[in-house]
Parts: sequence; C-alpha cells; structure tokens
Amino acid sequence: MSDLEELEALFLKHGYTDYKWIDPRSIIVSQWVRMKCMFGCGGYGRDATCPPNVPTVSECRRFFEEYSTCAIFHFAKAVEKPEDRFSWSRQINKGLAALEREVFLSGYRKTFMLVIDSCTMCKECTGEREECRNPRTARPSPEAMAVDVYATVRQHGYPVQVLTDFSQTMNRYGFLLVE
Repeated sequence: MSDLEELEALFLKHGYTDYKWIDPRSIIVSQWVRMKCMFGCGGYGRDATCPPNVPTVSECRRFFEEYSTCAIFHFAKAVEKPEDRFSWSRQINKGLAALEREVFLSGYRKTFMLVIDSCTMCKECTGEREECRNPRTARPSPEAMAVDVYATVRQHGYPVQVLTDFSQTMNRYGFLLVE
C-alpha cells in the first residue's frame, strides 16, 4: 500500500471523502489576508490561534515550503440560524484534530492540520497562546496562517464565494500537511 493510500484509508475511516491532494507550494499566502484578520475579524487579538498569536506572513510562507504533500478537505453546510455555524465548525474541527493525531501516530511526525474556522476547541478562548487550555489540539485556521483560501481552493477546482446571506451554503476548507 502506498503512503497516500494509507492516508486515504484513514480519511475514509474518519468519514472524509471530499478532499484533494495538492502541492503545498500551490498554497497562496498573502499579506492582505493578515490585514483582513487585523481589520475585519472579531477574533483578532482574542483567540489563541489567531493573529497576533501566530507566525508572521513570511514565516507562514516558509512553513508551507517545508512540506511536500497537502490534502484539502472540503465541507459544505447551510444552517438555519447563523449561530448554528459555530457548533458545526467546532464538530468539524474536533474531527480534523482527531485525524491529525491518527496521521501523526501512523508515522507522519510532521503532520499539521489547519482547521476550517477559528479554533473553537473551547467554548471560550483564553486569548493567549501561553494560556491555551488545549495546546495539543488547538490549531489555526488557514486564514490565520495568511492563506488566501479563495484563490487556493479555486485553483484546485473547489467552489467558494462570498456569502451575502446566512441561508446560503458555506464552503469551508481544512488543510492537512504531511511529510
């Protein structure tokens, strides 16, 4: 069994079927994404896995260069009430954390997951990386790592658009880096 087949068996075991393998060098890292975090996101400075508690944009770019393989996981969901998206994201993020752990225990020591939304492992974040209650499973979102998710996933054929109403289907993406 090849390495990718072994990983795909783990993905299936966790119920993940909508994914694509990509070259991590195709991940688009941009300064404007960090600016949107700083000036447009309520989590800035309040979440342990969001800016400014994450590496600089140039450090993020270098981080992705250290990997040869990445799986993008696609999750789509329409919610009835806007607040429902938080529990859905938390459930997905916990599942992705469990997958990352299993991939790590399978011998991929450098595996690292970027979750679909801000961390949400805790219902209330301490806001400080040093005080994180779940440092082993807390992970940043792609946006926190300055990933232009729109441009990155579009170049790999995935749908994504700016939503104008909460009744529209969300397309969220997690990134599993393996080496």
